[in-house]
Amino acid sequence: MDVDTASQSLSPAAASHHPNLKLPATCEPPSEQNPPKQASWIVFGATGHMGRSLVRALLSHGDKCTAVGWTQESTMGQMKKWEQEKDCVGMLCDVRVRETVDSVIKKSIERWGHIDVIANCTGYGVIGACEDQDDYDLRNQFNTNFLGTLHIIQLSLPHFRAQNSGRYLIFSSTAGALGVPGLGPYCATKYAVEGLIESMLYEIDCFNIKATLVEPGHVRLDEPDDIVVGGENPGPDGPPKPRRYGHFFVKEKLSEPYSTATSPAGHAKRMIQWLNDRQPVSAVKSAELVWQLGHCSYPPLRLLLGSYAVESIRDRMKSIIEEIEDWKHLSFPMVGPTEEERDRGGDEMEQDEMMENE
Repeated sequence: MDVDTASQSLSPAAASHHPNLKLPATCEPPSEQNPPKQASWIVFGATGHMGRSLVRALLSHGDKCTAVGWTQESTMGQMKKWEQEKDCVGMLCDVRVRETVDSVIKKSIERWGHIDVIANCTGYGVIGACEDQDDYDLRNQFNTNFLGTLHIIQLSLPHFRAQNSGRYLIFSSTAGALGVPGLGPYCATKYAVEGLIESMLYEIDCFNIKATLVEPGHVRLDEPDDIVVGGENPGPDGPPKPRRYGHFFVKEKLSEPYSTATSPAGHAKRMIQWLNDRQPVSAVKSAELVWQLGHCSYPPLRLLLGSYAVESIRDRMKSIIEEIEDWKHLSFPMVGPTEEERDRGGDEMEQDEMMENE
């Protein structure tokens, strides 16, 4: 799997023929020997670069799709552009509002007859110290990233259960596995999503419903052209702000303790500003793998995309194991001689003393 690539434009068709873009054979991905059946998808967050690339990928493979934009940054006119594509319909919703999510799901079922795969690519983060993020920042990140995901799942599960099949592809992040200074609340929302999906798997497996957490590293927009371009609003109901990097928005006012050039709270901002358009992970290649994920027989719980995601999460897991090993003696009794061994040891000492006296 080679989603890290030099900066270049790719088409979904080119990505689908890339020799290294294949999921492991153990999960039985689509292939000539295992041809996929046409599937109906709902892609929430279709205006973001990952969501947009995913919609393009699945349409190039002949699947049907409802491409869902966010009411806070897209217009219905923009979403209608998707309908220039075959078997695609554009809609709008606000994942924070259950009624709008329910409407999208019902209209999609009415349009396609059934839904096979739901992908949630929505979410945003605010860059700033935990102490500096106000109630508005905190609540809207949780309402969008976590409760939005929960709304999608709760409102679609009855349909999946009724047809005894279904699949969720939930976009998480490396921030769902390790804390990033400057992105504390965002990381908290992703940790919450990870816990939700991992717990839910045990509840829905008996209904033949699967779920995978997709954890991309730094993803670059590398599509040859754009169909839909989102607006400039940084967050729910907020006024336009110029300092936006992908789906992250920089906190404009920093308190004095966190405003120094080397403050850890500024790490995320410095990293994202430095990356700019240097992100190593291809959105188009990633989308091809996620399409395969929607059609494979045995999907994993997590799919990591990009060398940064693999290395950073693997290092995090190693550090956790090392810390557990260093401190485990506090939770287990010390291994020592049994009472019988202590008695036997005492008898041997008495015999040694008697021999020395003789």
